[in-house]
Amino acid sequence: MSAVPHVPAVHTYRGVTQWTGARAGGTVDYAAYSREYAFSIAGKPVLHGSADVPFRGDPHLHNPEDLLLGALSACHLLSYLALCARAGIEVRAYRDEAVGTMTFADGRLRFTEVVLHPRVTIAAGDIARATALHARAHAECFIANSVNFPVRHDAAVERH
Repeated sequence: MSAVPHVPAVHTYRGVTQWTGARAGGTVDYAAYSREYAFSIAGKPVLHGSADVPFRGDPHLHNPEDLLLGALSACHLLSYLALCARAGIEVRAYRDEAVGTMTFADGRLRFTEVVLHPRVTIAAGDIARATALHARAHAECFIANSVNFPVRHDAAVERH
């Protein structure tokens, strides 16, 4: 992404993760301890999470895998909207049904791919140009640039 005026070259993020499951007891037995945690950033709502269900987590709370998928999807969205705004393309609607695949690879369980499926509605303008901006949004997405697995997109744009 080209330099943005008044934006520093280095960004530092701070958050606190606290295991809240300790209220239910310690880690005496792998099958019995709570996986619940709270993640907080000063001045923002606290996010309550747990492990994914196969890892004995609470199915009603977000897990780290959900959050990674959400971060990739949201980063693409925000990059795309900025590019469209700069290009004079008015986006009226955007919905992404992202899918992440985690499997055993290289002897360990890890994400092997995320596919974004953005469905975009523009007010007017060039559908081909609006569609092409997804490739640039992908190239500029800070989160996609930070992971070690492919993040692809299967975008569709329509005019309303």
